[in-house]
Amino acid sequence: MAAGIMALLCLGGIGVFISLYDEATEIKRTAPDAVVDGFLRAYLVNRNDQQAALFICKSGADLAAVAALRDEAVSREKSFDVNVNVSWSTLAVSGAGEDSRSVTTDLVIAGSSNGNSISRRSETWRFALKNEDGWRVCSAGKVS
Repeated sequence: MAAGIMALLCLGGIGVFISLYDEATEIKRTAPDAVVDGFLRAYLVNRNDQQAALFICKSGADLAAVAALRDEAVSREKSFDVNVNVSWSTLAVSGAGEDSRSVTTDLVIAGSSNGNSISRRSETWRFALKNEDGWRVCSAGKVS
C-alpha cells in the first residue's frame, strides 16, 4: 500500500513539473513588442531559424531585408575575422487595429575583434505584425 501511495505521489509530482515547465517555456505572442524582441533574439542574435519561425507569419512573410542584414553580418565575420553583434533599443508599437500593428526600433550593429570595438552603426527598422492566433512578424525593413 505504501508503495502504491509513493507511486501516485511521484506521478503527480511529474505531472505538476511538466505542467509548470510547459507554462514557463510557452511562446507568448500576446504583445507585438515582445514578439519582435523574441524574433530579433532568435534570428539575429542566436541565428536559429527554427526558433525564429515561431514568431513569423504562417504564410507570405517578407523578411528579405532582415535576412540580408544577417547574411552581411555572417559574411563580415568570415571575411574579417570579427564578431558582429546586433542589439536594439526600445520597441515602439503603433497602430490600433485588432489584426495588424507595427513595431519600430533602432538596431545597433557592432563589430568587435579581440574584445575591442571596431565599428558601430545604428539603423531604424520597422516590423509589420499580424494577429494570427497571436502576433507574428510578417515583414521587416529599414526605415529610410
